[in-house]
Parts: sequence; C-alpha cells; structure tokens
Amino acid sequence: MKLAVPTAISAVIGAVLGAVVIFGATAAASNNTRPDIDRSGNADSSLLNQVEYGSR
Repeated sequence: MKLAVPTAISAVIGAVLGAVVIFGATAAASNNTRPDIDRSGNADSSLLNQVEYGSR
C-alpha cells in the first residue's frame, strides 16, 4: 500500500508529460507551409531578389 500512491502519481505524471510531448511534436510537424518570397526589389538594381544570368 505504501508504494501504490507514489506509483499512481508517477504514472499520471508520466502520462501527462507523454501527452504534452506528443501534442507538441504534432504541432511542430504540422507547421509545414512555405514562406512567401519577397520580390519587392528592383530587378535592375538588386542582386538579392533576382537570379542574375548575365545580359541576354
């Protein structure tokens, strides 16, 4: 009887922590959208927003 209460408390804490980890991993894995690309730069004066292949 002395070990029943600590064992039950440990089992409940383990179950709660396991559920938190599972829900956290699921939430982190579901964030799979691509970010929008910033194309607001001027292509004639910017090398950061456009790929430069040289003059054609």
